[in-house]
Amino acid sequence: MLQKISYAGTASRSFAEASATLHHLADLAVDPKQVERVTERIGAERVAERAAQTAAFQARPLVEKFRAPAGQAAPDLAVVMADGGRLQILDRSPPQAALPPTACAPAATVADPEWTEEPPPAAGHWREDKVALLLTMKSAVAAVDPCPEIPAGFLDVVRIPKLARQLKKNVRATEDAAADSDEPEAAAEVLREQAYEPPEVRTRQVVASRSCWPAFAPLVAAAAWTRAFQGAERRAFVGDGSANNWTLQRRFFGSFVPILDFIHALSYVFAAATAGRKFAEGWACYRAWIGWVWQGKVSRVIAALSQRQAELGLPGKDEAETSPRHVVSKTLTYLENHQDKMHYDAYRKDGLPISSSLMESAVKQINQRVKGSEKFWSEAGSEAVLQLRADQLSDGEPLADFWQRRQATATGQRRYRRPA
Repeated sequence: MLQKISYAGTASRSFAEASATLHHLADLAVDPKQVERVTERIGAERVAERAAQTAAFQARPLVEKFRAPAGQAAPDLAVVMADGGRLQILDRSPPQAALPPTACAPAATVADPEWTEEPPPAAGHWREDKVALLLTMKSAVAAVDPCPEIPAGFLDVVRIPKLARQLKKNVRATEDAAADSDEPEAAAEVLREQAYEPPEVRTRQVVASRSCWPAFAPLVAAAAWTRAFQGAERRAFVGDGSANNWTLQRRFFGSFVPILDFIHALSYVFAAATAGRKFAEGWACYRAWIGWVWQGKVSRVIAALSQRQAELGLPGKDEAETSPRHVVSKTLTYLENHQDKMHYDAYRKDGLPISSSLMESAVKQINQRVKGSEKFWSEAGSEAVLQLRADQLSDGEPLADFWQRRQATATGQRRYRRPA
């Protein structure tokens, strides 16, 4: 019974919908509030298990953290991705009392300067949740780049401007209640249509939490260690330009090849190429620049951008972010900061992924449950549902294993609260 209720409470878009589903499919009359209580209770048990697993990982000697567990078969290709989602928090309880053991208080100052935690908004309830994707993949290693010429889909004059617009990251948090864009599917579709074949996914595990980044990072590292990712023959970490992604990579996945998502790089290049130019001229510039990026010749784009910046001049202190000078400056900084992660020709030769579209898709699947203009969560409730939703989206039946462990440790006694 508890298994059915918690599954419906996690898979449905709301607890009310879960209640209706249980009545229609299983002939179970369960009030939405009861669905909520059961789901959050089971989710809290999974959060506690995760905390224990992470604590055991952190207690290991440093040398053990960066090699595969003894007797555990390592995958051929292990890939880690991370990103942030969005949900609304409306919590009337004291912050620390509502948070799981591994979390940080939302208003707490992060002591480690390498991590950048999103500050609480002055108004509204939108907060960031964190999501990571652990993938085992299958691909071939080639002697030369299997796709040296950029696929035609990335030169589509109709699709690329739309894709670039969807990737803009300057949307206000309070506007994030709108439905998620189709960017993950659009990016993956462009890649699938080409002769180039990205690595094939074999298994995936999703990690999701409201924890702050210093607490979230060990959760990801512990999950990856359990799956022997550190022992893989080939290892890659793919992400967008977020500084927290690369802090996570340096701290816990330093032996993984760092790869900047090609689609995010494309959006910056398109914006700079067309800034301050007529579209036809800008499009011709974009075609040349993105071709260089595809071939790993990012230094040529940086040189061209530097010349363009000299022509336009530097942006003024109060100049709009959409001005050509500002757009070119931002793209130049972005490429200079990440050019060591943009050797796409070498990544394709080694059979490594160059896009984080699978990560974006996982965030969208998490958002389908927790994000909405009329959905408000407590800290504890959001953490419980994020954990269960991540379990449902993962391969390997983590919830089935959990229910077996739970049954094996059951005492058969029902606990009642004593009246005060």
